[in-house]
Amino acid sequence: MKGIFRNRLGVAACVALLVSVAGCNTSSNMYNAPKVSAFKDGKLPAPPGMVYVPSGTILFKGSLDSGNVGKNISLSAFFIDETEVTNKQYRAFVNWVADSVAVTDYLNDDQYFLDVASENGEGRRIDWKKVKKISPIWRSSDPSIAERIAPMLDMKGTSRSLNGDAVKYRYAYLKSKGNRKKEFVTDTVSVIPAEDIWSKDFPNAQLTSLDANYFTHQSFDYYPVIGVSWLQARAYADWRGKEMMANVMKNSYLSGYQLTFSLPTEAQWQYAAEGKLDPRDTVASTRYTVEGEEGKEKLAVNYKQGEGTYSRDGATFTLPVKSYTPNKFGLYNMAGNVSEWTLDAYSPSAVAFVNDLNPVLLYDADHDDADALKRKVVRGGSWKDNGEQLNSETRNYSVDYEPHSYIGFRCVMSAFELPTTQSKTRKY
Repeated sequence: MKGIFRNRLGVAACVALLVSVAGCNTSSNMYNAPKVSAFKDGKLPAPPGMVYVPSGTILFKGSLDSGNVGKNISLSAFFIDETEVTNKQYRAFVNWVADSVAVTDYLNDDQYFLDVASENGEGRRIDWKKVKKISPIWRSSDPSIAERIAPMLDMKGTSRSLNGDAVKYRYAYLKSKGNRKKEFVTDTVSVIPAEDIWSKDFPNAQLTSLDANYFTHQSFDYYPVIGVSWLQARAYADWRGKEMMANVMKNSYLSGYQLTFSLPTEAQWQYAAEGKLDPRDTVASTRYTVEGEEGKEKLAVNYKQGEGTYSRDGATFTLPVKSYTPNKFGLYNMAGNVSEWTLDAYSPSAVAFVNDLNPVLLYDADHDDADALKRKVVRGGSWKDNGEQLNSETRNYSVDYEPHSYIGFRCVMSAFELPTTQSKTRKY
């Protein structure tokens, strides 16, 4: 996958530079702007696991009970994960954080670092080539390692597990309190998902097997991760962006391009979910059914069909992330399977005051703020929701610190726009 991403940009390297000047080291070339040509393929090669979504315009609506009919908004091009983040992908994040904590806080051996030890040990860079040889460290059978990292572990019966209070991800971000205040802050977030979330969400139901296996067992590797709060999802997105920049982008056509990586904004999510490559497409044209072997139409979206009726779509809870058919952008399960966190704070009237270009409503509540200020927009409907929740315009919310067994997420990354046939240079 990485090879494809790199190699296809013999072509895309030219794409990115179609409006730049080759050899602009002379005064004559400085004023010799090139003519604009359209990029014939219409989309950029995407990073691993993502698809390119071109810029476009949609009708962005508020809550159904807000009385707001919505407004047209425009979105710049972006990349978005083709699937919901999987258990396997999120486990890689957890293990990376756990390895970092083990090396810096418990082992602290020079052999695991690239830098000479400083007085306080801060600012040292981990030698990941060496760490990966024994990763995940917390599962190491070496007695000397196991003894030293014991404080970051818990015992569940006879099995070792990570202590959420010890395994935390530290990162900086621009904290926003609406239009009142913006400042860069550093935060730490426990990254361990709530593995017993199935039984917590559904009391008086026999779901202990899912509690014990869903996140950890390989049979669920390609199922969407759940039990992750909005705060944890944002931390994952930050890590994912750094990992991608370090391991993929430096060898691609995007090398040197300043990218932003995050959860999708509410508007980006809706635009991607609708998959409107053609303005004549509508949400109603989405294929919610497929023809079965007997010639009968069968459901092709994972949701609750009625009281006590979950299985007519082929599953009683979540499904692997590439189940059914992708939409026209190539995105899977934008309706059903799990609902998805977006970047936006929730307000019934948000559409009335957000910008009409790349709109987003940002509000990072403080720990002691009321829950009403911690609401984040959730989109898409899930395996336990009825059909009304599957509409790409339907809005729901949950507070930023609460995980659930029916909410997952995917990530987006900024992209640049391509020259189209419309903008190419013509004769007068």
